[in-house]
Amino acid sequence: MRRIVYAMMKIRQDQLADAKVPQNRIEECGAMFAELDKSLSGIASANTFKEVMTSADFTYALEEFVQRQMMPGYTRMQFAFEPLVKMDVVPNFQQVDRYQQRAGLEDLEYVGEKAQARPGSVVDATPRRYSVYRWEKQFDFSYEALVNDDLQYFQNLATLMGEAARRTLERFVSRMYTNAVTIARLTVLGALYWTTGRLTTNRVSTARMAFGQRVDDRNSPMEADLKYIVYHRGLQDTVSQILNSTQVAELATNAVNVVSFTPIKDPHMAGTAPNLPWFAFTDYNASGVIPFVLARLQGRPGPLILRKKSDTESATSLLGGGGAVDPILGDFASGNIVLKVSDVWGTYIDGTEGNMFDSRGCYGSSGTAP
Repeated sequence: MRRIVYAMMKIRQDQLADAKVPQNRIEECGAMFAELDKSLSGIASANTFKEVMTSADFTYALEEFVQRQMMPGYTRMQFAFEPLVKMDVVPNFQQVDRYQQRAGLEDLEYVGEKAQARPGSVVDATPRRYSVYRWEKQFDFSYEALVNDDLQYFQNLATLMGEAARRTLERFVSRMYTNAVTIARLTVLGALYWTTGRLTTNRVSTARMAFGQRVDDRNSPMEADLKYIVYHRGLQDTVSQILNSTQVAELATNAVNVVSFTPIKDPHMAGTAPNLPWFAFTDYNASGVIPFVLARLQGRPGPLILRKKSDTESATSLLGGGGAVDPILGDFASGNIVLKVSDVWGTYIDGTEGNMFDSRGCYGSSGTAP
């Protein structure tokens, strides 16, 4: 142990010398480490450092204890999907019914003198049925690992588990519009819903014109304007160029760039450059056209971090009679401490519509054509 203290003293004195600290301060630092050595050894009188470890042991201790440090983890890319999905709350795990009114009443008709008005009709609301499901993962650690955690690796474990739950939900939302059934449905609906072109200023305008032709079930125009462009992260520069150019970015003319939208980067969207997909969606708060729904269980707005209660009890010891012990002692058989992250959510699922609650709020492109 003295060799470790001595090495730490030399390192600190060299650091102070490099920093041009006065010599008396450097000597004070050495005296402090000497006092530390006496305190650790329990010797009250002055003493000098002596060899108490082999050279191999000293090298190991220096590498393991003096130079160990925790490096920062990777920063995870966020997906702010909230504007794309309408939040709903359900009371339990049974299926719930929601009815979507997809048209208004009929237009009025001219009625001649003494004529009688014809009866009108009402378009039935379209039923939508969905439910929520549990999403969980269990993590267990040995008692020894937690006690020996001098680097505090497990200290932010709850944060990491919460991030895992959020990442799972983000990928779930991303798959709502990138799954094969949803894309097949958009493709069948035609050019007003799906294209193969890469993201350009003109194609954003084309998508906006497509939204401008949305009609309800009575063929009346709908207030369904393009608001969001969700793009593969490889299109970051393309999006920035479109939004920041005063002229149309792809044309060698002085045509004014009037394209505007709110960009949302989806880090979970798959694609291989240069064939990178992108999607356009409406603002359901302004238009009432709901592209997707994300349902949560009532009382569960977010993930929970749970710990399994220890089944170990003390019988008798120097601490006194029997009773419950700290949950960190974990399982009686193995000593494992078991944690679980749990969340509950769901969405609309249909064999032909995919996850689209209303396809009129969607427009997509595979990005495979120039």
